[in-house]
Amino acid sequence: MLNEFKTFIARGNVLDLAVGVVIGAAFTAIVTSLVDDLINPLIGLIVGGIDFSGWGFAIGDAKFAIGSFINAIIKFLIVAWVVFLIVKAVNRLMPKKEEAPAAPAGPSDNDLLKEILATLKAK
Repeated sequence: MLNEFKTFIARGNVLDLAVGVVIGAAFTAIVTSLVDDLINPLIGLIVGGIDFSGWGFAIGDAKFAIGSFINAIIKFLIVAWVVFLIVKAVNRLMPKKEEAPAAPAGPSDNDLLKEILATLKAK
């Protein structure tokens, strides 16, 4: 079982995934700062000084932070946009694979059966 685990973890795609997770964590800190320190104050200026982070309400002991949810949506949209741009750029840089020419179609099953029947009748 240990050897199987070593084989699994040594695969290239697992290592790529690990690198992606580490870079994603660092990218999350950048996006959080971008949203909290730049975008939200800019939106606040546009809509009259409203700060999303303070938006919320409470029912009994439960507190609902709507502003935090709005911040999370903004962060998600930024990350999704950047990932889209990265994938688009990588796809443009990758060489296009040429499709192999289609193999000529062989005889259909009916044709083969007719040929077998004709051969059997001839004997």
